[in-house]
Amino acid sequence: MAGPLLLATRCAARHLKSPMDNPSRSERSRKAAVTAALTIIARDGPGRLTLDAIARESGLSKGGLMHQFPNKEAVLKALLEQQFAHFEEFANKFRAEAGEAASQPELATQISISRELIAQQYSVAQAMLGALAQEPGLLADARGKDAERVAEIRAEARDADLAVLRWAAARGLALMTMLRVSPLPQPDLDRLFARLLDDDQWMAFEQPGAPRDR
Repeated sequence: MAGPLLLATRCAARHLKSPMDNPSRSERSRKAAVTAALTIIARDGPGRLTLDAIARESGLSKGGLMHQFPNKEAVLKALLEQQFAHFEEFANKFRAEAGEAASQPELATQISISRELIAQQYSVAQAMLGALAQEPGLLADARGKDAERVAEIRAEARDADLAVLRWAAARGLALMTMLRVSPLPQPDLDRLFARLLDDDQWMAFEQPGAPRDR
């Protein structure tokens, strides 16, 4: 039988440990819930996403889940924030490694992000659809960020409208593929993205006097 001193030591150790363990457990629970939500949306569709389903899929208790996310919309918001963080990290890495070599670095970055969207097509598409179905306002920040990026693309271009057309074409290819309505096989997509990224192929179409700001 453990003596009083040993019991006291164990008790003190638990108290010292818990402040560090609780945030760690909390973060693991959040990640488990978000991963479970993404799995349910991709596998079963956004209509099947409920807190009960997330609890079953993640192995969390319903109470533990609701401690992290009081409702389904909070889970969707966290899921979207995770996706946005991934693409922001991708953009920063691209800018550092390749973007500055391009004559229009922000345009090259955003076209490459659209190509990356296709690489994650089903999970991201279903996450976005799930968010839109529940609360369209969740994507307001994304629209705002897109507006900022388009402004940057216009500012760096000799022909702002042509640059925006290239950005929109890349985004359209990505969205069609994400939503599974594109008739284009992957080799065609790869070739089209390569052309969109190749500044030399667009120089003949540039109108240097085109307006930069709208």
